[in-house]
Amino acid sequence: MRNILMTLMAGAMSLAAAQAAMAADITLQLKWVAQSQFAGYYVAQDKGFYEDEGLDVEIKAGGPDIAPEQVIAGGGADVIVAWMGGALVAREKGVSLVNIAQPFQKSGLQLICPKDGPIQTEADFKGHTLGVWFFGNEYPFFAWMNKLGLSTEGGADGVNVLKQSFDVQPLVQKQADCISVMTYNEYWQAIDAGFKPEDLVVFNYTEMGNDLLEDGLYVLEDKLQDPEFKENMVKFVRASMKGWKYAMENPEEAAEIVMDNGGQDENHQKRMMGEVAKLIGDATGKLDPAVYERTAQALLDQNIITKKPEGAYTTEITDAAMQQ
Repeated sequence: MRNILMTLMAGAMSLAAAQAAMAADITLQLKWVAQSQFAGYYVAQDKGFYEDEGLDVEIKAGGPDIAPEQVIAGGGADVIVAWMGGALVAREKGVSLVNIAQPFQKSGLQLICPKDGPIQTEADFKGHTLGVWFFGNEYPFFAWMNKLGLSTEGGADGVNVLKQSFDVQPLVQKQADCISVMTYNEYWQAIDAGFKPEDLVVFNYTEMGNDLLEDGLYVLEDKLQDPEFKENMVKFVRASMKGWKYAMENPEEAAEIVMDNGGQDENHQKRMMGEVAKLIGDATGKLDPAVYERTAQALLDQNIITKKPEGAYTTEITDAAMQQ
């Protein structure tokens, strides 16, 4: 009997080892540090959703000195999380990025200003200083100013642009009249710094119809010519969206999983998860072509890109992922 048990155990271990050896290796490069902004991917990994699809996924955190577009161009990732503005700019420069899924169906970007300050409406922007993130995050702001007909070169008829740090200090220290925030992150940093919601004037990009696509999943175009890679991306997207759906339904647990993967401040991560859930929509990861067209046109209008992108997205991956 003991020999039979040993044989069965050995067989099970051999099968597990064989399955592990057969798993496809996928490297995901995030746009920023480990936080609930990326909870769906960490949940998919923690809950075994990637493993169930036969994938071995490595999740690489980002940071202020990491540009996902450069990482994938250099072979350091198979798939990246990026904003479409930066992705389309990179595509025109020769990094042939293709959007294969759009988990964030709404923008989390806002501009906030103290209500007791000089800016109450868009008409008040002229001559004032506005904080803006760069490194590919500036394109929605410049598209908005272009829509308003305001120069971003300063002067009485334009706005002064402050290259903002990734925090709320420019507002706290009164270096800018308004600053950029995400609904799920820096907005709450401002609240924690002593601002009350009723004390802020909020310009929400989505509500104004100025939202450009954020936090999409991108791969290199030539990789999609490989049927095996393409099938692995279908599996990856399916498992990732399953992770997002679970995170939306179990926000506290999702935040705890993020904490286990390097997230900071559990209460902040839980609050962030609640806000991020509002941006995921139906959790299918499907791209809205109308928002894509608006994003591309906004970049064209500013000459940030010089020609209409072709082949910059595909719906084949999400279509196939949602069939099972």
